[in-house]
Amino acid sequence: MVAVRMPYLNRTLLLLLLLLLLLQMLGQIRTAEARKHGQRVRRWTGTEETQKHGASLPKKPPDVTKSRKSKTENLLKVDDHDFTMRPAFGGPAIPVGVDVQVESLDSISEVDMDFTMTLYLRHYWKDERLSFSSSTNKSMTFDGRLVKKIWVPDVFFVHSKRSFIHDTTTDNIMLRVFPDGHVLYSLRVTVTAACNMDFSRFPLDSQTCSLELESYAYTDEDLMLYWKSGDESLSTDDRISLSQFLIQKFHTTSRLAFYSSTGWYNRLYINFTLRRHIFFFLLQTYFPATLMVMLSWVSFWIDRRAVPARVSLGITTVLTMSTIITGVNASMPRVSYIKAVDIYLWVSFVFVFLSVLEYAAVNYLSTAQDRRERKRRERARSQSLPCTCSISQTRTMTMLDGTYSEADTNSLAGYTEEPMGPEDEPEEKQKVPEKSEHMVVHLSMSSESAGIKKRKSLRALNIIQNTHAIDKYSRMIFPGSYIFFNLIYWSVYC
Repeated sequence: MVAVRMPYLNRTLLLLLLLLLLLQMLGQIRTAEARKHGQRVRRWTGTEETQKHGASLPKKPPDVTKSRKSKTENLLKVDDHDFTMRPAFGGPAIPVGVDVQVESLDSISEVDMDFTMTLYLRHYWKDERLSFSSSTNKSMTFDGRLVKKIWVPDVFFVHSKRSFIHDTTTDNIMLRVFPDGHVLYSLRVTVTAACNMDFSRFPLDSQTCSLELESYAYTDEDLMLYWKSGDESLSTDDRISLSQFLIQKFHTTSRLAFYSSTGWYNRLYINFTLRRHIFFFLLQTYFPATLMVMLSWVSFWIDRRAVPARVSLGITTVLTMSTIITGVNASMPRVSYIKAVDIYLWVSFVFVFLSVLEYAAVNYLSTAQDRRERKRRERARSQSLPCTCSISQTRTMTMLDGTYSEADTNSLAGYTEEPMGPEDEPEEKQKVPEKSEHMVVHLSMSSESAGIKKRKSLRALNIIQNTHAIDKYSRMIFPGSYIFFNLIYWSVYC
């Protein structure tokens, strides 16, 4: 029995020894790790440097803004306050400073009477509920996710038609909080706002538009909006340009706006003045209209008997002027007053139309004159006595009663009367050769005084009866009148 128990005791003792060795080794490993950890702590806090130099330095307090373990909500104490109410609720109005940087002026629409602008809108205010401790006095910057958890000013754009905050690649919102509670809230916005335009001098006009900012809910007793740096609160990019306008100046103003149901509100204005470029309209409107008017004057040099040429030219110029007027009005709002371009185009249209009427008058008077001459010729033939004289020249003339001129009389000066000889006997004694020619002159039986009176009356109506004279005077009156109109027009509107 004793021999059998001895091996079991030996085994038990060996196991106990092994356990003791394992425990000792584990203790040594833990001690080594503790020593290494202590060295790391001393190296982080700077205890080794103080031991080497033999002097103790004050410990630097940790910066909670750089601590990874602290959350934003805990740092700014968002959960400890009710941010649905404005700062200093129940007290004086909170001042909110504003400054704007205009990035671009995208478009100006005359038809819709609005403009589109992209800008950086920045707000400055102080909220002591967001203050935190920081030894470096450095601010913390956040994106738009924190904006929904704190109070921000409810600024909106008055008379805005469309607006949006840019969200590429994320929402273009920046929130910067300082240790003393001052807050900077910046966002990038594109807004389309109405602009009351006056087109009475279009296209020689200048337009003044304004972008208005105002708090939607808070009156001047709760929130005081102001330009943070006066006129310097508005900055623009020097590269801003428009194809049709010249940007003359930007400036800021502020005033109070009153609503009968809610009260007084602070309103900020961004004003800018635009002057329209005239060169585009000179090429597209004024020069073509002037050329059409000048083209209508060509008909004054065309023969009055060329009816197709003069009529087609007049109709072409009238239709072209109508097309120009329609094209200009298509790109303009339907205003109820007369624009400067309307005056020029419609006066030009009247000149073109009058040139057509001038030819209608010439054609009518010419036809009436020809009709009167035919009647007078027939009457003269029926009332005059024929007289046959022997004239050596081979010519035949028919003189109307009392209407022949001195040139016609001089043309007869070369016809001399030959003395009658034997060959000039009556027809019974002498026969005239068959090939001989005679000139028949129909002389009026009216007296000389009646012919003089008739010539005077005809001279008084020379302009009306002589269609060449109407065209001749039109060649001077039409260009002179149009040049005079242009001098008055450009002196008034330029």
